[in-house]
Amino acid sequence: MNSSPSVKIVSKCFVKPKTILEESKKPYYLSPWDFAMLSVHYIQKGLLFQKPLHSTDTLLDKLRESLAIALVHFYPLAGRLSAQINENTKSYSVFVDCSNSPGAGFIYATSDLCLADIVGPKYVPLIVHSFFDHNRAVNHDGLTVSLLTVQVTELVDGIFVGLSINHAMGDGTSFWNFFSAWSEIFQAQECNKTDELYLKNPPVLKRYIPQGYGPLFSLPYSHPDEFIRTYESPILKERIFCFSSETIRLLKAKINQVCGTTSISSFQSLTAVIWRCITRARRLPIERETSCRLAADNRGRMYPPLPRDYFGNCLSALRTAAKAGELLENDLGWAALKVHQAVADHTSEKVTQMIDQWLKSPFIYHIDRLFEPMSVMMGSSPRFDKYGCEFGMGKAMTLRSGYAHKFDGKVSAYPGREGGGSIDLEVCLVPQFMEALESDEEFMSLVYF
Repeated sequence: MNSSPSVKIVSKCFVKPKTILEESKKPYYLSPWDFAMLSVHYIQKGLLFQKPLHSTDTLLDKLRESLAIALVHFYPLAGRLSAQINENTKSYSVFVDCSNSPGAGFIYATSDLCLADIVGPKYVPLIVHSFFDHNRAVNHDGLTVSLLTVQVTELVDGIFVGLSINHAMGDGTSFWNFFSAWSEIFQAQECNKTDELYLKNPPVLKRYIPQGYGPLFSLPYSHPDEFIRTYESPILKERIFCFSSETIRLLKAKINQVCGTTSISSFQSLTAVIWRCITRARRLPIERETSCRLAADNRGRMYPPLPRDYFGNCLSALRTAAKAGELLENDLGWAALKVHQAVADHTSEKVTQMIDQWLKSPFIYHIDRLFEPMSVMMGSSPRFDKYGCEFGMGKAMTLRSGYAHKFDGKVSAYPGREGGGSIDLEVCLVPQFMEALESDEEFMSLVYF
Protein backbone atom coordinates (compact mmCIF):
# COMPACT_ATOMS: atom_id res chain seq x y z
CA MET A 1 0.00 0.00 0.00
CA ASN A 2 1.31 3.43 -0.96
CA SER A 3 2.02 5.82 1.89
CA SER A 4 3.80 9.17 2.22
CA PRO A 5 5.95 10.19 5.21
CA SER A 6 2.98 11.88 6.91
CA VAL A 7 0.08 9.87 5.49
CA LYS A 8 -0.27 6.16 6.20
CA ILE A 9 -2.74 4.01 4.30
CA VAL A 10 -4.47 1.83 6.92
CA SER A 11 -7.03 -0.03 4.83
CA LYS A 12 -8.48 -0.29 1.34
CA CYS A 13 -11.74 -1.85 0.23
CA PHE A 14 -14.37 -1.59 -2.47
CA VAL A 15 -17.99 -0.52 -2.05
CA LYS A 16 -20.75 -1.74 -4.34
CA PRO A 17 -24.27 -0.31 -4.71
CA LYS A 18 -26.53 -1.53 -1.91
CA THR A 19 -29.15 -2.54 -4.49
CA ILE A 20 -28.29 -3.81 -7.97
CA LEU A 21 -30.65 -2.21 -10.47
CA GLU A 22 -31.59 -4.05 -13.64
CA GLU A 23 -30.29 -1.22 -15.86
CA SER A 24 -26.88 -1.44 -14.19
CA LYS A 25 -26.39 -4.86 -15.81
CA LYS A 26 -26.27 -3.25 -19.25
CA PRO A 27 -23.35 -1.37 -20.85
CA TYR A 28 -23.35 2.31 -19.93
CA TYR A 29 -22.40 4.40 -22.94
CA LEU A 30 -20.48 7.66 -22.95
CA SER A 31 -21.17 10.88 -24.86
CA PRO A 32 -18.75 12.71 -27.18
CA TRP A 33 -17.95 15.12 -24.31
CA ASP A 34 -16.96 12.16 -22.13
CA PHE A 35 -14.70 10.62 -24.79
CA ALA A 36 -12.84 13.91 -25.11
CA MET A 37 -11.78 13.61 -21.44
CA LEU A 38 -9.99 10.24 -21.66
CA SER A 39 -6.47 11.71 -21.48
CA VAL A 40 -6.95 14.28 -18.70
CA HIS A 41 -6.79 13.71 -14.96
CA TYR A 42 -9.41 12.56 -12.47
CA ILE A 43 -11.25 15.34 -10.60
CA GLN A 44 -9.83 15.55 -7.07
CA LYS A 45 -11.58 17.72 -4.49
CA GLY A 46 -12.12 17.28 -0.78
CA LEU A 47 -13.31 18.87 2.44
CA LEU A 48 -11.49 19.32 5.74
CA PHE A 49 -13.52 18.91 8.92
CA GLN A 50 -12.89 19.19 12.63
CA LYS A 51 -12.76 15.70 14.13
CA PRO A 52 -16.20 14.63 15.43
CA LEU A 53 -16.72 13.47 19.00
CA HIS A 54 -17.81 9.95 18.07
CA SER A 55 -15.24 7.33 17.10
CA THR A 56 -13.60 7.28 13.68
CA ASP A 57 -14.67 3.64 13.24
CA THR A 58 -18.30 4.71 13.61
CA LEU A 59 -17.79 7.50 11.06
CA LEU A 60 -16.13 5.13 8.57
CA ASP A 61 -18.95 2.61 8.89
CA LYS A 62 -21.56 5.30 8.25
CA LEU A 63 -19.62 6.71 5.30
CA ARG A 64 -19.36 3.28 3.69
CA GLU A 65 -23.04 2.51 4.31
CA SER A 66 -24.24 5.81 2.86
CA LEU A 67 -21.82 5.48 -0.06
CA ALA A 68 -23.36 2.10 -0.94
CA ILE A 69 -26.77 3.78 -1.07
CA ALA A 70 -25.48 6.76 -3.08
CA LEU A 71 -24.05 4.33 -5.63
CA VAL A 72 -27.54 2.95 -6.27
CA HIS A 73 -28.37 6.37 -7.74
CA PHE A 74 -24.93 6.85 -9.33
CA TYR A 75 -24.26 3.21 -10.24
CA PRO A 76 -21.90 3.96 -13.19
CA LEU A 77 -19.33 5.22 -10.66
CA ALA A 78 -19.10 1.68 -9.28
CA GLY A 79 -18.17 0.29 -12.70
CA ARG A 80 -15.00 0.13 -14.77
CA LEU A 81 -14.22 1.28 -18.27
CA SER A 82 -14.12 -1.40 -20.95
CA ALA A 83 -12.59 -1.05 -24.41
CA GLN A 84 -13.52 -2.52 -27.79
CA ILE A 85 -10.67 -2.36 -30.30
CA ASN A 86 -10.65 -3.11 -34.02
CA GLU A 87 -7.10 -2.83 -35.34
CA ASN A 88 -8.15 -3.42 -38.93
CA THR A 89 -10.47 -0.42 -39.08
CA LYS A 90 -8.53 1.63 -36.47
CA SER A 91 -11.50 1.88 -34.17
CA TYR A 92 -11.23 2.30 -30.38
CA SER A 93 -14.42 2.41 -28.30
CA VAL A 94 -14.94 2.75 -24.58
CA PHE A 95 -18.00 2.18 -22.39
CA VAL A 96 -18.69 1.52 -18.71
CA ASP A 97 -19.10 -2.07 -17.56
CA CYS A 98 -21.10 -1.90 -14.34
CA SER A 99 -21.35 -5.69 -13.89
CA ASN A 100 -17.73 -6.82 -13.88
CA SER A 101 -16.29 -4.45 -11.31
CA PRO A 102 -15.37 -4.71 -7.62
CA GLY A 103 -17.02 -1.32 -7.03
CA ALA A 104 -15.89 2.12 -5.93
CA GLY A 105 -12.71 2.44 -3.89
CA PHE A 106 -12.74 3.35 -0.19
CA ILE A 107 -9.49 4.15 1.60
CA TYR A 108 -8.87 4.91 5.25
CA ALA A 109 -5.62 6.70 6.03
CA THR A 110 -4.09 8.36 9.07
CA SER A 111 -1.72 11.30 9.40
CA ASP A 112 0.34 12.93 12.13
CA LEU A 113 -0.68 16.33 10.74
CA CYS A 114 -3.02 18.76 12.50
CA LEU A 115 -5.66 21.06 11.04
CA ALA A 116 -3.28 23.98 11.51
CA ASP A 117 -0.73 22.24 9.27
CA ILE A 118 -3.23 22.40 6.41
CA VAL A 119 -4.97 25.75 6.90
CA GLY A 120 -2.11 27.65 8.55
CA PRO A 121 0.62 27.90 5.88
CA LYS A 122 0.52 30.66 3.27
CA TYR A 123 0.85 28.08 0.51
CA VAL A 124 -1.08 24.83 0.25
CA PRO A 125 1.34 22.10 1.43
CA LEU A 126 2.15 19.38 -1.11
CA ILE A 127 1.17 16.73 1.43
CA VAL A 128 -2.46 17.53 0.55
CA HIS A 129 -1.96 15.59 -2.70
CA SER A 130 -1.59 12.48 -0.52
CA PHE A 131 -5.18 12.92 0.67
CA PHE A 132 -6.42 11.64 -2.70
CA ASP A 133 -6.25 8.39 -4.63
CA HIS A 134 -5.43 8.17 -8.35
CA ASN A 135 -2.56 10.65 -8.12
CA ARG A 136 -1.50 11.52 -11.70
CA ALA A 137 -3.94 8.96 -13.16
CA VAL A 138 -5.62 9.81 -16.47
CA ASN A 139 -9.21 8.84 -17.11
CA HIS A 140 -8.32 6.04 -19.53
CA ASP A 141 -6.78 4.29 -16.50
CA GLY A 142 -10.37 3.57 -15.48
CA LEU A 143 -10.01 0.33 -17.43
CA THR A 144 -7.95 -1.04 -14.54
CA VAL A 145 -8.66 1.22 -11.54
CA SER A 146 -11.85 2.45 -9.88
CA LEU A 147 -13.86 5.27 -11.44
CA LEU A 148 -14.46 6.70 -7.98
CA THR A 149 -12.35 6.49 -4.85
CA VAL A 150 -13.14 8.03 -1.48
CA GLN A 151 -10.15 8.57 0.80
CA VAL A 152 -10.86 9.43 4.42
CA THR A 153 -7.71 10.72 6.11
CA GLU A 154 -7.76 11.04 9.89
CA LEU A 155 -5.60 13.89 11.18
CA VAL A 156 -4.70 14.44 14.83
CA ASP A 157 -7.68 16.79 15.24
CA GLY A 158 -9.49 16.59 11.92
CA ILE A 159 -10.94 14.49 9.09
CA PHE A 160 -10.33 15.03 5.40
CA VAL A 161 -12.81 13.49 2.95
CA GLY A 162 -11.24 13.42 -0.51
CA LEU A 163 -12.99 12.29 -3.69
CA SER A 164 -11.29 11.27 -6.92
CA ILE A 165 -13.79 10.83 -9.76
CA ASN A 166 -12.97 9.85 -13.32
CA HIS A 167 -13.48 12.98 -15.43
CA ALA A 168 -14.87 10.90 -18.31
CA MET A 169 -17.78 10.12 -16.00
CA GLY A 170 -18.70 13.70 -15.25
CA ASP A 171 -17.74 17.36 -14.94
CA GLY A 172 -17.60 19.60 -11.88
CA THR A 173 -21.38 19.91 -11.72
CA SER A 174 -21.71 16.10 -11.70
CA PHE A 175 -18.90 15.80 -9.14
CA TRP A 176 -20.55 18.12 -6.63
CA ASN A 177 -24.01 16.72 -7.30
CA PHE A 178 -22.65 13.33 -6.27
CA PHE A 179 -20.81 14.73 -3.23
CA SER A 180 -24.00 16.52 -2.12
CA ALA A 181 -26.20 13.46 -2.70
CA TRP A 182 -23.86 11.27 -0.66
CA SER A 183 -23.89 13.80 2.19
CA GLU A 184 -27.70 14.06 1.97
CA ILE A 185 -28.01 10.27 2.33
CA PHE A 186 -25.56 10.28 5.25
CA GLN A 187 -27.56 12.99 7.01
CA ALA A 188 -30.82 11.11 6.39
CA GLN A 189 -29.33 8.02 8.04
CA GLU A 190 -28.31 10.15 11.02
CA CYS A 191 -31.93 11.30 11.33
CA ASN A 192 -33.22 7.72 10.96
CA LYS A 193 -35.37 8.62 7.97
CA THR A 194 -37.20 5.58 6.63
CA ASP A 195 -36.76 6.15 2.87
CA GLU A 196 -32.98 5.96 2.63
CA LEU A 197 -33.10 5.86 -1.19
CA TYR A 198 -34.85 9.24 -1.46
CA LEU A 199 -32.91 12.12 -3.01
CA LYS A 200 -34.13 15.68 -3.43
CA ASN A 201 -32.40 15.94 -6.81
CA PRO A 202 -31.66 12.48 -8.23
CA PRO A 203 -29.18 12.35 -11.11
CA VAL A 204 -30.31 12.05 -14.71
CA LEU A 205 -28.09 9.19 -15.85
CA LYS A 206 -29.26 8.97 -19.46
CA ARG A 207 -26.28 10.21 -21.45
CA TYR A 208 -26.64 12.82 -24.17
CA ILE A 209 -26.34 10.99 -27.50
CA PRO A 210 -26.79 13.15 -30.63
CA GLN A 211 -29.74 12.03 -32.73
CA GLY A 212 -28.75 9.54 -35.40
CA TYR A 213 -25.46 8.60 -33.69
CA GLY A 214 -24.22 6.12 -31.10
CA PRO A 215 -24.87 4.78 -28.63
CA LEU A 216 -21.26 3.51 -28.88
CA PHE A 217 -18.81 6.04 -30.29
CA SER A 218 -15.32 5.24 -31.47
CA LEU A 219 -11.98 6.99 -31.83
CA PRO A 220 -9.85 6.57 -34.98
CA TYR A 221 -7.09 4.66 -33.20
CA SER A 222 -6.05 1.07 -32.64
CA HIS A 223 -3.98 1.55 -29.47
CA PRO A 224 -4.23 3.92 -26.47
CA ASP A 225 -0.60 4.99 -26.94
CA GLU A 226 -1.82 6.91 -29.97
CA PHE A 227 -4.03 9.27 -27.98
CA ILE A 228 -3.13 9.02 -24.27
CA ARG A 229 -0.52 11.48 -23.03
CA THR A 230 0.59 11.83 -19.42
CA TYR A 231 1.24 15.23 -17.86
CA GLU A 232 3.64 16.37 -15.15
CA SER A 233 3.02 19.79 -13.66
CA PRO A 234 5.93 22.20 -13.14
CA ILE A 235 7.07 23.31 -9.69
CA LEU A 236 4.24 25.55 -8.52
CA LYS A 237 3.16 27.65 -5.59
CA GLU A 238 -0.51 27.17 -4.72
CA ARG A 239 -2.34 29.68 -2.56
CA ILE A 240 -5.94 30.33 -1.55
CA PHE A 241 -7.00 33.98 -1.86
CA CYS A 242 -10.27 34.97 -0.17
CA PHE A 243 -12.63 37.73 -1.33
CA SER A 244 -15.44 38.85 0.95
CA SER A 245 -19.02 39.20 -0.23
CA GLU A 246 -18.81 42.97 0.25
CA THR A 247 -15.64 43.20 -1.86
CA ILE A 248 -17.26 41.16 -4.61
CA ARG A 249 -20.42 43.29 -4.50
CA LEU A 250 -18.47 46.56 -4.74
CA LEU A 251 -16.20 45.20 -7.49
CA LYS A 252 -19.17 44.14 -9.61
CA ALA A 253 -20.96 47.47 -9.09
CA LYS A 254 -17.83 49.46 -9.97
CA ILE A 255 -17.16 47.51 -13.16
CA ASN A 256 -20.76 47.68 -14.36
CA GLN A 257 -20.84 51.44 -13.68
CA VAL A 258 -17.62 51.99 -15.62
CA CYS A 259 -18.95 49.92 -18.52
CA GLY A 260 -22.41 51.49 -18.48
CA THR A 261 -24.17 48.15 -18.07
CA THR A 262 -25.68 45.84 -15.46
CA SER A 263 -24.94 42.55 -17.21
CA ILE A 264 -21.39 41.76 -16.04
CA SER A 265 -21.51 39.12 -13.28
CA SER A 266 -19.52 38.92 -10.07
CA PHE A 267 -17.54 35.97 -11.41
CA GLN A 268 -16.76 37.74 -14.69
CA SER A 269 -15.62 40.79 -12.72
CA LEU A 270 -13.27 38.75 -10.54
CA THR A 271 -12.01 36.85 -13.58
CA ALA A 272 -11.03 40.14 -15.21
CA VAL A 273 -9.09 41.11 -12.09
CA ILE A 274 -7.13 37.87 -11.90
CA TRP A 275 -6.41 37.87 -15.66
CA ARG A 276 -4.98 41.40 -15.58
CA CYS A 277 -3.02 40.94 -12.35
CA ILE A 278 -1.43 37.62 -13.34
CA THR A 279 -0.53 39.12 -16.72
CA ARG A 280 1.13 42.07 -14.95
CA ALA A 281 2.94 39.68 -12.60
CA ARG A 282 4.40 37.84 -15.59
CA ARG A 283 5.82 41.07 -17.10
CA LEU A 284 5.03 39.96 -20.63
CA PRO A 285 6.17 41.94 -23.68
CA ILE A 286 3.41 44.35 -24.70
CA GLU A 287 2.89 42.55 -28.03
CA ARG A 288 2.63 39.10 -26.42
CA GLU A 289 -0.85 37.63 -26.59
CA THR A 290 -2.35 36.41 -23.35
CA SER A 291 -5.60 34.47 -23.14
CA CYS A 292 -8.19 33.84 -20.48
CA ARG A 293 -10.36 30.73 -20.47
CA LEU A 294 -13.45 29.94 -18.44
CA ALA A 295 -15.21 26.62 -17.94
CA ALA A 296 -18.84 27.01 -19.06
CA ASP A 297 -21.70 24.65 -18.24
CA ASN A 298 -23.63 23.81 -21.41
CA ARG A 299 -26.70 22.19 -19.80
CA GLY A 300 -28.85 25.29 -20.16
CA ARG A 301 -27.34 26.15 -23.53
CA MET A 302 -28.40 22.92 -25.23
CA TYR A 303 -31.45 22.86 -27.47
CA PRO A 304 -33.52 21.56 -25.90
CA PRO A 305 -31.76 22.18 -22.56
CA LEU A 306 -30.42 19.23 -20.61
CA PRO A 307 -31.69 18.79 -17.04
CA ARG A 308 -29.75 20.62 -14.32
CA ASP A 309 -29.03 17.24 -12.72
CA TYR A 310 -27.72 15.67 -15.94
CA PHE A 311 -24.86 13.38 -14.91
CA GLY A 312 -21.91 13.48 -17.29
CA ASN A 313 -19.72 16.03 -19.01
CA CYS A 314 -21.43 19.04 -20.51
CA LEU A 315 -18.97 21.90 -20.59
CA SER A 316 -16.82 24.05 -22.83
CA ALA A 317 -13.69 26.13 -22.28
CA LEU A 318 -14.51 29.65 -23.45
CA ARG A 319 -11.64 31.84 -24.61
CA THR A 320 -10.91 35.52 -24.88
CA ALA A 321 -7.51 37.04 -25.65
CA ALA A 322 -5.64 40.33 -25.84
CA LYS A 323 -2.13 41.62 -26.21
CA ALA A 324 -0.52 42.13 -22.82
CA GLY A 325 -0.04 45.83 -23.50
CA GLU A 326 -3.68 46.60 -24.30
CA LEU A 327 -4.93 44.45 -21.41
CA LEU A 328 -2.88 46.48 -18.92
CA GLU A 329 -3.18 49.91 -20.58
CA ASN A 330 -6.98 49.77 -20.60
CA ASP A 331 -9.03 49.86 -17.41
CA LEU A 332 -10.50 46.89 -15.59
CA GLY A 333 -13.87 47.40 -17.26
CA TRP A 334 -12.30 46.77 -20.66
CA ALA A 335 -11.04 43.35 -19.52
CA ALA A 336 -14.37 42.54 -17.88
CA LEU A 337 -16.24 43.32 -21.10
CA LYS A 338 -13.90 40.95 -22.98
CA VAL A 339 -14.69 38.18 -20.51
CA HIS A 340 -18.41 38.96 -20.55
CA GLN A 341 -18.55 38.94 -24.35
CA ALA A 342 -16.94 35.48 -24.49
CA VAL A 343 -19.72 34.19 -22.25
CA ALA A 344 -22.49 36.03 -24.11
CA ASP A 345 -21.27 34.69 -27.46
CA HIS A 346 -21.44 31.09 -26.25
CA THR A 347 -24.88 30.28 -27.61
CA SER A 348 -26.70 27.01 -28.24
CA GLU A 349 -25.57 27.30 -31.87
CA LYS A 350 -21.94 27.37 -30.75
CA VAL A 351 -22.48 24.28 -28.60
CA THR A 352 -24.11 22.44 -31.51
CA GLN A 353 -21.20 23.36 -33.77
CA MET A 354 -18.73 21.96 -31.25
CA ILE A 355 -20.62 18.66 -31.07
CA ASP A 356 -20.85 18.45 -34.86
CA GLN A 357 -17.12 19.08 -35.12
CA TRP A 358 -16.38 16.21 -32.73
CA LEU A 359 -18.70 13.82 -34.61
CA LYS A 360 -16.93 14.62 -37.89
CA SER A 361 -13.44 14.44 -36.40
CA PRO A 362 -13.26 13.00 -32.85
CA PHE A 363 -10.62 14.63 -30.65
CA ILE A 364 -9.11 14.09 -27.21
CA TYR A 365 -8.12 16.87 -24.80
CA HIS A 366 -4.50 16.91 -23.64
CA ILE A 367 -3.57 19.11 -20.70
CA ASP A 368 -0.30 20.30 -22.24
CA ARG A 369 -2.12 21.45 -25.39
CA LEU A 370 -5.45 22.53 -23.96
CA PHE A 371 -4.01 25.36 -21.90
CA GLU A 372 -1.72 27.87 -23.61
CA PRO A 373 1.48 29.18 -22.02
CA MET A 374 1.07 32.55 -20.30
CA SER A 375 -2.69 32.08 -20.11
CA VAL A 376 -5.15 32.05 -17.23
CA MET A 377 -7.71 29.26 -16.87
CA MET A 378 -10.66 29.73 -14.55
CA GLY A 379 -12.02 26.37 -13.45
CA SER A 380 -14.63 25.06 -11.02
CA SER A 381 -17.42 27.42 -9.88
CA PRO A 382 -18.43 29.37 -6.76
CA ARG A 383 -22.04 28.35 -7.48
CA PHE A 384 -21.54 24.75 -6.33
CA ASP A 385 -22.84 24.15 -2.80
CA LYS A 386 -19.55 22.71 -1.62
CA TYR A 387 -19.93 23.61 2.04
CA GLY A 388 -23.35 21.98 2.12
CA CYS A 389 -21.63 18.57 2.32
CA GLU A 390 -21.31 18.00 6.07
CA PHE A 391 -21.54 14.24 6.79
CA GLY A 392 -22.66 14.87 10.34
CA MET A 393 -19.48 16.81 11.15
CA GLY A 394 -20.79 20.34 10.69
CA LYS A 395 -19.58 22.86 8.14
CA ALA A 396 -16.16 22.07 6.66
CA MET A 397 -13.26 24.32 7.62
CA THR A 398 -11.96 24.56 4.07
CA LEU A 399 -11.77 22.89 0.69
CA ARG A 400 -8.64 21.55 -1.00
CA SER A 401 -7.81 19.83 -4.29
CA GLY A 402 -5.28 17.22 -5.40
CA TYR A 403 -2.51 17.09 -7.98
CA ALA A 404 -4.87 16.99 -10.95
CA HIS A 405 -4.90 19.72 -13.60
CA LYS A 406 -2.37 22.01 -11.94
CA PHE A 407 -0.29 24.27 -14.18
CA ASP A 408 0.99 27.83 -14.24
CA GLY A 409 -2.07 30.08 -14.49
CA LYS A 410 -4.69 27.58 -13.29
CA VAL A 411 -7.26 29.22 -11.03
CA SER A 412 -10.15 27.37 -9.36
CA ALA A 413 -13.10 29.28 -7.93
CA TYR A 414 -14.89 28.08 -4.80
CA PRO A 415 -17.64 29.61 -2.67
CA GLY A 416 -16.20 31.33 0.37
CA ARG A 417 -16.86 29.64 3.69
CA GLU A 418 -18.71 32.73 4.98
CA GLY A 419 -21.25 32.38 2.13
CA GLY A 420 -23.28 35.34 0.95
CA GLY A 421 -21.48 35.58 -2.38
CA SER A 422 -17.92 35.45 -1.04
CA ILE A 423 -15.42 33.67 -3.30
CA ASP A 424 -12.14 31.83 -2.70
CA LEU A 425 -9.65 31.49 -5.54
CA GLU A 426 -7.12 28.66 -5.59
CA VAL A 427 -4.27 30.10 -7.66
CA CYS A 428 -1.38 28.05 -9.09
CA LEU A 429 1.67 29.90 -10.40
CA VAL A 430 5.37 29.25 -10.77
CA PRO A 431 7.19 30.78 -7.77
CA GLN A 432 8.44 34.01 -9.38
CA PHE A 433 5.00 34.87 -10.74
CA MET A 434 3.31 34.10 -7.41
CA GLU A 435 5.75 36.41 -5.64
CA ALA A 436 4.98 39.18 -8.12
CA LEU A 437 1.21 38.66 -7.76
CA GLU A 438 1.53 38.95 -3.99
CA SER A 439 3.20 42.34 -4.51
CA ASP A 440 0.45 43.58 -6.84
CA GLU A 441 -1.39 46.39 -5.01
CA GLU A 442 -4.52 46.20 -7.16
CA PHE A 443 -4.93 42.51 -6.47
CA MET A 444 -3.94 42.35 -2.80
CA SER A 445 -6.18 45.34 -1.92
CA LEU A 446 -9.15 43.12 -2.72
CA VAL A 447 -7.97 40.06 -0.76
CA TYR A 448 -9.58 39.34 2.60
CA PHE A 449 -7.21 38.24 5.39
